[in-house]
Amino acid sequence: MKETEIQAAILDYLRLKGRFFWRNNSGAFKTERGGFYRVGTPGAPDIIGCVAGKFVGLEVKTAKGKLSDEQEAFAHLLRANSGQYHVVRSIDDVQALGL
Repeated sequence: MKETEIQAAILDYLRLKGRFFWRNNSGAFKTERGGFYRVGTPGAPDIIGCVAGKFVGLEVKTAKGKLSDEQEAFAHLLRANSGQYHVVRSIDDVQALGL
């Protein structure tokens, strides 16, 4: 399964459960005029939400996917500020978190 397919399945699951989560787009692209445009925060998780007043980030990876340095740094900062950051690879991983 591709990462985007896993993300879509997890988001569908969370919506069906009535959870408050959404897709967090980030990245960069070139404009038609040759400029460069960045969207989002580097290293931010793919899916973000709020559970019992806590910020929760879900970074979706395939079975062999690994976090980038920017993702590791974001995870550290989020956890240092009482948020939750989880790497998930399937709906089963999300369910194991109690979501």
